[in-house]
Amino acid sequence: MSPFQPNSISRQQSIIVASSFLVLAFFCFSSGLSLVIPLLVFFFSVHLFYFRKAKPALYLNLALLLTILIFAAYAFKSYHLFFFYLPIASVAMLTMLLFNDIHVSFMMAFMSAALAGLILGFNLNGMLIFFMGALAGTYKVRDARTRGALIEAGVFVAIVQVVGALMVHPMINKDILVHVLKPLAINGLVSALVVIGTSKIFETLFRETTNFTLLELSDSSHPLLKRMVVEAPGSYHHSLIVSNLSEAAADAIGANSLLVRVGAYYHDVGKMVKPEYFTENQMVSGNKHDELEPSMSRLVILNHIKEGMDLARKYHLNQRIIDFIPEHHGTSLMHFFYHKALTEGSSEPGGLQEKDYRYPGPKPQSKETAIVLLADSVEAATRSLDEHTPQRIEDVVRKVINNKFIDGQLDECDLTLSHINTIASTFVRVLTAMYHGRIKYPETHGNNPKKPSKEDPHSAKANPQGGESGVS
Repeated sequence: MSPFQPNSISRQQSIIVASSFLVLAFFCFSSGLSLVIPLLVFFFSVHLFYFRKAKPALYLNLALLLTILIFAAYAFKSYHLFFFYLPIASVAMLTMLLFNDIHVSFMMAFMSAALAGLILGFNLNGMLIFFMGALAGTYKVRDARTRGALIEAGVFVAIVQVVGALMVHPMINKDILVHVLKPLAINGLVSALVVIGTSKIFETLFRETTNFTLLELSDSSHPLLKRMVVEAPGSYHHSLIVSNLSEAAADAIGANSLLVRVGAYYHDVGKMVKPEYFTENQMVSGNKHDELEPSMSRLVILNHIKEGMDLARKYHLNQRIIDFIPEHHGTSLMHFFYHKALTEGSSEPGGLQEKDYRYPGPKPQSKETAIVLLADSVEAATRSLDEHTPQRIEDVVRKVINNKFIDGQLDECDLTLSHINTIASTFVRVLTAMYHGRIKYPETHGNNPKKPSKEDPHSAKANPQGGESGVS
């Protein structure tokens, strides 16, 4: 079955497509440009909506990038500028950075080269050279995490475009070198500089998150994380473990591991408001919930979702990070307080209802938030084990994930059964390594080590060094 199943185009999408076509057709007609341009954009938009099931926001964002390119190409034509300097590859490179979708970026590389060719009037060979250069830049910036990677991508674009030109003009002379190869080489570097200079602008405008911003958010000196370390240290430590589990699982199934890691850092920031009501922060005092009715405990626990989203917005986190806060619980049941309410008897009007003890949701809408949901539950469950043997860890991990699956928490994301099995295996591997056994070293008094007792299975023979250098 094809992953891109056709569906009907909604009325809103139809209006957007028709409006784009009419506006672009009017501009091309009044400017003396080919009317093939709006027709090409029309089929591009139909493909996005009909086969890719794209949201209107994505189409409008891509349309803006293409519109900027069209006006830039028209300016080059009007002022008789040499078109080989037009940074066509930057459109596809920006698309890859902003939306992390190789298929859409491929389409944008083709659309950029084709539209620029139609406006500036260069032949098929020129269109193919720019298309290959844009593709090279797209592949090179995929998963880029440093600004240096963008410069490397620009160099790669330059090389591919120059090689493409050499295939068209194998006989090199001074005119070819000065008027074709040199501009195409400069073009690649200009494309990289355009991407570096405008990525933050488009990121803010489109409300997307690039890897560069995610890396900034992962810095432990971020004000929100620094507050969490001080006000809810247990929750912060829990978030670090969840992030390690989640990142490993995301790598294993090909999801966005950087987004998962950062989302896991911030998924429990709401616990800072009342940290003493969460087990991981109850270091000295007893359990606060022992003094509360289950219905009151439910309200306190539910409130950390709302408080977390408010804090995230206050610190201007991107919506993709904020989504982790409500979705990492989905509509799961608060089992402990629900069963406590059943045991004590309900004092609520209308009787006890299970839905009242469920999180408000929504359920995870992406692979990334689903992974954090599973990692969060698995980490809490394994931490409560009396003994952390590999078999006990695997049993708990499989049971927790199976319960989430049966409860329907994974129904609205695109995780497959194969993904879920891989995630479970990854969790087991990471947790087993985390809770690995350690050799018990003999006690020392001064310079004379105390002999291990006969009952001690870890005798001095097991570690003749008598210190930690003997083990990993």
